[in-house]
Formats: sequence, structure tokens, C-alpha cells
Amino acid sequence: MRRWARWAALGAAAALLATGCDGSSSGDDGNGGDAGKSGRPSAGSAGRLPSALTSQKLDWGRCEATAEFSAPGSDWQCATLRTPLDWSDPDGETIGLALIRAKARGENRIGSLLFNFGGPGSSGVATMPAYAAVVSLLRERYDLVSWDPRGVAASEGVRCRGDKEIQAAETMDITPDTPAEENAYFRDAADFGKGCEEDAGKLLAHVSTADTARDMDLMRQVLGDRKTHYFGISYGTELGGVYAHHFPQNVGRLVLDAVADPSADTVGHAKNQTRGFQRALNAYLASTGQDPGQGSRKIADLLRRLDANPLPTSSGRQLTQALAFIGIILPLYSEDSWPTLTSALAAAQGGDGSELLALADDYNERDQSGHYGTGSHSQRAISCSDDRQRLTAEEAKKLLPEFERISPVFGTFLGWDTAGFCHDWPVPGRYETPEVSAPGAAPILVVGTTGDPATPYEGTRKMADELGEDVGVMLTWKGEGHGAYGSGSDCVDSTVNAYLLRGTVPRDGKVCT
Repeated sequence: MRRWARWAALGAAAALLATGCDGSSSGDDGNGGDAGKSGRPSAGSAGRLPSALTSQKLDWGRCEATAEFSAPGSDWQCATLRTPLDWSDPDGETIGLALIRAKARGENRIGSLLFNFGGPGSSGVATMPAYAAVVSLLRERYDLVSWDPRGVAASEGVRCRGDKEIQAAETMDITPDTPAEENAYFRDAADFGKGCEEDAGKLLAHVSTADTARDMDLMRQVLGDRKTHYFGISYGTELGGVYAHHFPQNVGRLVLDAVADPSADTVGHAKNQTRGFQRALNAYLASTGQDPGQGSRKIADLLRRLDANPLPTSSGRQLTQALAFIGIILPLYSEDSWPTLTSALAAAQGGDGSELLALADDYNERDQSGHYGTGSHSQRAISCSDDRQRLTAEEAKKLLPEFERISPVFGTFLGWDTAGFCHDWPVPGRYETPEVSAPGAAPILVVGTTGDPATPYEGTRKMADELGEDVGVMLTWKGEGHGAYGSGSDCVDSTVNAYLLRGTVPRDGKVCT
């Protein structure tokens, strides 16, 4: 299971048109204002980088199709940014980052608006064109820009195992009950890490969120922007907070939507997601007229049966417990997908695993030919480069009763995941929790959804508080799903649009129903 949700796979291409209306206080043109007062070193700032990097000219041209994605329309241009492999040696070896943009349509251009769609591991180059309809109003004043972060897709993307190995691993018991199953579980995790190291080489030690934050500031300079304007979703909120910490003086207008809790360590994140998914499952079950407790037990019983006896599917493959778990998780990200979950669960209870398998394949980026995408590989490489904690099997087992109390459906798996995800990882992690304090930064809009399953709402206030007084500004949407903007709330969309387009900062604590 990915430590973060791959938000971009959850229907980002929905043609929801953002609308605008007035806010509560006015701002500037987006590139002016106070630069902030910060005594911390600005690693990667223009004065400390080789001019060959800061003065490089991006060769924007037609975006080409890849084996994974078709080429976007003529509005889109692609280029490659050169950035240091190792930010402690900016004069050393460089790597290429794939960028994509659509230029602003209006005359009163503010600058570039950078997008990160989460994961970590989501391809911004692939997702940005699909998401353009959602943010079409923002294109009036911004160039829409995204990129594949280091270690992702076209930016030296990490591939840790081949398609046949990935499919074989789908039979792995993700809730081990015996010493033999435990050994197999942790051996598979170690083998995955070794595969990443063999493929990525020395890059694997340089794919952390802090590395990508420094890439963002180089991007700002090369794009010609005095300030960074940014829209981060899911994991992208953590990246935005880390950027603001390192470069508070360069913060322009930052929106953080579907907020990751910066105060949570490895175990804390797992508990948060366990609570969030169970909360979303309860809301789904209640919407179908079921008692959430009884409905959860019924699903937990299905998963237990699958542990011993996988279900047949129309494809000839089997629906294992691991695949069913992922197939149940995916539709919880969006209320619009709940009917799909109803149909898939009914089919599985009737002995046919085909629909849950199709959902799991969608999440795992598996196409009809059996080829898998690498989002989960990049996600694990980045997460384990960040996370310092490495729990043992015994430590995870002691946590299981608490996780199972939180959720009879998701608790056991996510409890084991605290130890399995980064087990025997080839490079050490950077921190237990990310530092996001950004004193002196311009106001940052932090948006949370009360029914968010993957980044539970409680983390929104914590992010706003840790960014600092007069920096974090919290906006709440009382709704369901992972991500508020473009999800059907005119109140949310108009507030975000006013902030990004006019610099209108809403009242901290504003609530949209």
C-alpha cells in the first residue's frame, strides 16, 4: 500500500469548471509584496548556484507520446530542466527533469503556477493536461506548469521490478499469520528495495522531498518568476510546506489541498489513514442504508476468506486479499465512485472478483497487456528517502491490536505496513516528520475536506499551525473525497480562485458547506 494516495489516478480528468467570486481581503499582483524575513540559508538560491543552471534556457517544444501516455494537444509544450543530482554538490553531475506547460491566455499574466498532484510518484507531465479543464479559469493569468519530480516517470523514473515480478508479488500475504508468511513478507520488501537500488543507482539517495523542493526553486528562477506560485495536492501539500520552510522569502501564492499532517511520523500517518479510510467506509455504508459496523464486519470477513481462498475473475487471474484491499480503497477517494464499490462488493460476495480486480489494476496502473506503471516504485523510493523510522516486525505486531480497533477492515494491513513499507531500505531516511515552519512567508491557503479518507481533515489545522502565525490560512469543506477544489463546491472554488487570481486571502477558519 502506498503511504500516500496517488491522487492523479482518481478521476483528475473530470471536466469541472472552476468559478470565481469575490473574497474578503485584497492582495497584490502576485509577484510583489514583502520578500519575508528569514535568517535560514536559502539552499539553492540564485546567488549560490552555478550560472550554467540558473541561466539555462528551456527548449520548449512539442510534447511527444511515451509508452505510458499519449501526447497532449497542441496547447502543451514540454522541456527538460537540468538540476544537480546532489544538491550538496551543485557544481557536480546533473539530471534532467521533464516539464510541461500551457501558456497563459490572458494579457494580465501573473507568472507560472506549478502543480504537484501527489503520490509521491504521480507524473505531472501526464496529469497536467487531464487536469487543465478543472483549472481553466486559472490559465487566464498563469502559465500552467507541472513536472515529473526526480525519480518519477520521465525524470529518471525508478523501476524496481519487472511486470512479471509485480504480478507475482500480488499473491503475497499482506497480513502474515505465520512465521513463514512473515519471512516471505519482509523478504519481498527487501527484494523490492534492492531492485530500486539496482535500477536507480546513486540517484536513490537523492529523491527526497527536500531535494525536490530545491528543484522547485531552481525551476522558479529558470522560468523567470520572482515568486513561486504553487498548487499542491495530497503529498504535494507536504512538498509545498517543505518548500516554504526552505524558501519562505520566495513564497508567492501557495494552495495546499488534501493536506498531509506534518506532525505525524510513520506510525502516525498509518493511524491517520486507517481512521480516514474507515471514516469514509462508514459514510459509504451509511449512504447505502447499511449499519457501518455490520457492513464493515461483512467486508472484513470477505477479506479474511480471500486470505485463504482467492476468487476467480473473468481475466483468468485471481483476486487475492491484497488486490481486493486495493480495489476497496480506490472508490473511497471520491463519493462519485461509491456506486462502483457497491457493484464490486456485491459481485465479490457472489464469488466473482472481476470488478474489484479491475479497480485494483486501475490503482496499480496495469494496462490490458499486463504492463504496470512505475508510480508505486517512485512513491516508495521517495517516501523511504524521507522517512527515518524503520519499525521491526515485533514493533509492528504490538501495534496491530490498536490498528484493528481503529478499523476492522484496514487496520491489520496498515499496521503491518508500518514495518514492511521501508524494510531494509538501501538508503537512510531524512527525518521523522517534515519541517514546514515558514516564518516571514506570504499567507499560504491550506484546504481540508472533513471526509477525506487518505489525508484526514485533522491534519489541515496542524499544517496551518506549523506553517506559522499569519502564514497558514485554513479553509474547510464539509464534504467527502480526497481534495476539495474542483469537487463541486462553488464556495471552495471561488475562494481558491480569488486567492490565486487576485491575492484575496480569506478569513482563517472559513468553512464551506
